[in-house]
This record gives sequence, structure tokens and C-alpha cells, in this order.
Amino acid sequence: MKPRMKNRMSTNPLSKLEFTGRTAKRAQYEAFEYTLTPAGVRVRNGSHAKPEEHEYVVTVTNGLPIACECPADDHYEGACKHRVAVAIRRPIIQAVTQQQLTTDGGRPLGSHERTDHSGPQANSENAASTEECDCPETGDSFPCWNCVRTGRRTLEE
Repeated sequence: MKPRMKNRMSTNPLSKLEFTGRTAKRAQYEAFEYTLTPAGVRVRNGSHAKPEEHEYVVTVTNGLPIACECPADDHYEGACKHRVAVAIRRPIIQAVTQQQLTTDGGRPLGSHERTDHSGPQANSENAASTEECDCPETGDSFPCWNCVRTGRRTLEE
């Protein structure tokens, strides 16, 4: 079968991987179980008689499954079924990305921050009272992200 061509314009992680039709079908119908780990996403294939012998960690970088510990990922061109299985499940990509953000010192957005699109000024009073300012840590000339996001300070040109 022909490998699937990459579509570099899309933000969907699946569109950035090359894989065969057979790989795509297996990624969809096999009984995979997912566990977040510090190294990425552990994918266990529950379709096997001994699933514990068919566990591999998929490394996700910038929202894209870039590598897998399985032999197929090393020996064949294109993404293995484990990488494709992770890519087609957006909640898993989002969870591992959030875990990486938090591990790197960031903080996940609260639900009010994700759904409120009325601009930084609308929540500036509320956010200013509930969020601490990190400006002293970054120096006086460069504002922290909380101050920029809430409108307390702006980035200088």
C-alpha cells in the first residue's frame, strides 16, 4: 500500500505522519490502553494474549508522536501503529502536552481562561487579584506573562 502523504498545513498531528492504510486500520481497531508516563505515553495492546509483553512508550514532542520503542518503528518507514493510535486520539495528545507543560514549569489554563474570549481587559481585575505577578523575577523591563495576559502591563516594542 502507498504511504499516506504528510499535509504540513494542518494542525492535526495525524496529518504530519506518514503511514500505510494497514497501519491506520490497526491503530483504529486494536484494543490499545494508554497511560501517561514522564517519558511519554505507554501504549499497551490489549488485543494480544499477553498484553504486558506488548507495551511500548511513544514519545510526543510539540503535540506530535515522534518515536516509539516498538521494533516496527525502527525497522519500517513511516509511523508505527502505536504512534498513529496516539495521534488519532486528540485527548491523549492534549493530556501529554499539558503534562509536559506542567513538568516544564508552566501551568495548565483554568477552564475560565480557555473559554473566555472577550479579551484580556475583561478579566484583568479578577485575574489581577487571584494571580501572583512574576515581574520581579523577570526584571523590571520585561513583564511576566500573567501581567501581559491580564492587561496589567504590555510588551514594549
